[in-house]
Amino acid sequence: MSSTTNIHPEEVLKALLAQPRRSNVKRTLQALHDLCHNHYEAGLRDFSIASIGRKAEEAGLFVSGILYNPSSKIYKDLITAWGAYAGPAVVLPKKTLANHDYLMRIEDPALRMIMQAIIAERDTLKAQINLVKSSHLGTVNLRPLGAHIVSHPDAGPVAVVMPSVNLTDGEREALRSAISPAFLKDEGWEEGERGEIKMRRRVLFKNGFTSAIRKILGDQPQPGLKVVS
Repeated sequence: MSSTTNIHPEEVLKALLAQPRRSNVKRTLQALHDLCHNHYEAGLRDFSIASIGRKAEEAGLFVSGILYNPSSKIYKDLITAWGAYAGPAVVLPKKTLANHDYLMRIEDPALRMIMQAIIAERDTLKAQINLVKSSHLGTVNLRPLGAHIVSHPDAGPVAVVMPSVNLTDGEREALRSAISPAFLKDEGWEEGERGEIKMRRRVLFKNGFTSAIRKILGDQPQPGLKVVS
């Protein structure tokens, strides 16, 4: 409600009950007033027709849709009086989910561990960049950690980096355990000939999933170094 008043809704109720009405209507008015009073005492300030209508329906007073009928104006008047007395409802800011909350929504444990490692690496890089920004103005070296510069006849200087150089011990272990035979067996999964993860005949992770992780970890011979310019 946009307007406010110091008139207590009790006075509005008395005025509505003083008019000739059927006894069941008066009982409903009193019950609606009590519902609004409890709503107000609970610290709630949303006295919109939709909100109070839902509460009234839950309490068994009436179907909320009748509040939009002209014959139900007395109920709307009482709700409006409570809204004016309570003042405008406070709009709460939307709550942003933390990284942990998002991770817990991932049901697959292997995928959850991989995403956790990626988020940890991202947070580390952000902290390092913010530290440099806060200390002085300078050039931020965005080359991957552990990279070294080599000369290439066509491309010129390039940064050469092993895929696993930025992983912590915990991140390595998380990736390694995600494709370990013991873990796959416990989940009822199996590794296919092309590096896919299957459960019976259904493919959970596509071809190359396990081989890609082993390459990142350096657990199998590398065909060559990855070159990043």
